[in-house]
Amino acid sequence: MAEPKFEIQMLHDRVMVKVEQDTEERRSTAGIVIPATVKMANRLVWGEVCGVGGNARAVKVGDKVLFNPEDQYEVEVHGQLYLVMRERDLHAIATPQTDNGTGLYL
Repeated sequence: MAEPKFEIQMLHDRVMVKVEQDTEERRSTAGIVIPATVKMANRLVWGEVCGVGGNARAVKVGDKVLFNPEDQYEVEVHGQLYLVMRERDLHAIATPQTDNGTGLYL
């Protein structure tokens, strides 16, 4: 008999984020090549919101968000790694257009 499938629903103000993997090397503004294996201290990363709890107010599924991955809880679902955090642990949301943004675009 096949096991039943369960849908994951986030609770309260929790957010589930899929981290964008930095598999490629990057270049500094001076043109120096930085290998993908180099980790930078206190570096914020971008990810995609895959689930939100009922009390989350500013984010929705599909948003790109900026956060610190270090102090978050990890969960693996079907071989994919996700992070679970509170909405207040997010630092920024990338949206097409807002009235109070930074003027910077991804």
